[in-house]
Amino acid sequence: MRTLDNAEFRAVDFFSGVGGFSLSAARAGFLVTDAFEIDKFATRSHKMNFPKCNTHSVDLTNTTNDEILTMLNLKEGGGISLVIGGPPCQGFSDIGNNIENDPRNDLFTRFFDIINSIKPTFFVAENVPGILKEKNIKYIEHAYSKVQADYVTLKPITLKASDLGAPTSRTRIFFVGVRRDANISISEDDFLFSQRDRITVEEALLGLPRDVSELKDGIARANYVENSFHDHLRFDIPDGVGDIEAINNLKVEGIVTGMLPTNHSPKVKRRYGLLKQGERDGISKAVRLKSDGFCPTLRAGTDHTRGSYQAVRPIHPFEDRVITPREAARLQGFPDWFIFDRTIWHSFRQIGNSVSPIVGTEVLKVLHRKLEAAHG
Repeated sequence: MRTLDNAEFRAVDFFSGVGGFSLSAARAGFLVTDAFEIDKFATRSHKMNFPKCNTHSVDLTNTTNDEILTMLNLKEGGGISLVIGGPPCQGFSDIGNNIENDPRNDLFTRFFDIINSIKPTFFVAENVPGILKEKNIKYIEHAYSKVQADYVTLKPITLKASDLGAPTSRTRIFFVGVRRDANISISEDDFLFSQRDRITVEEALLGLPRDVSELKDGIARANYVENSFHDHLRFDIPDGVGDIEAINNLKVEGIVTGMLPTNHSPKVKRRYGLLKQGERDGISKAVRLKSDGFCPTLRAGTDHTRGSYQAVRPIHPFEDRVITPREAARLQGFPDWFIFDRTIWHSFRQIGNSVSPIVGTEVLKVLHRKLEAAHG
């Protein structure tokens, strides 16, 4: 494969979901050529947001490394600058059942097995803080054993989204490695980011209509203010990324999608109306968001194979309803032109399963700068 120039550092996303990490890579300057995802709803949305990317709908547990190399048009490892991925984290999560022998835990090791075959210059894996618990260290050690001969691996990096300018307190762990023969120096200190401006829930939701009861198909007009977060919502659209219609509608008329209301009974609305900000509803367990605080970690729920469980959604800080998918997307750090599934359930699953693009972009910018320096 030909050598890529600085504008074409090739990236591949595994367990891509809707594309939070793909967007991060594209915004950091990488060319995201391929993504791999098993969920058909996430795959469909990924294809819409990344029309020039080869989005492969595959089960990586039943796909060989040779088959993956063929899909990537590689005869052997090498030629890829970056492989990213967020292997399923439910088995490691502090929320939920936290099953030590959850078979999904093995997918973390599978990611590193794929790395060993593709041999990119860099890799980054993302997971939940629970993966660092003592009982889970065996998974990390086993995964690292797959790549230790060819890679320098950093100590796990812990990042809190609110520290990097996202309106959520979501904390995630990043595992970073670089090929030994790349002769690129990198350390944990490269990821000691300066404190960004604090973006609160109210600031993040500013400009979206609060009354969503009369909106047709969840379509609304948004207003924007002049600040870095609202610039992030509208601009910084990498070449070849984004649904053309969604981008044009936003640019020309300020139209956003995903303002889909959840239908609450009058009784539930009255109950929500009694809650102060920060208080939890005793029945639904939903918490009313603090307007001057951060959104807690948004949960994804489960797919149809595990009971179609819908995760608890936060209550709007001022309205007596849970937040819409578009509001959730903003709180997670997605831009307004990024689109999700047409349904509330799958939209929330896609958002809750995603890397915050604000955090992912900062992490991957570090690696892109390293590659630029190495390639002169």
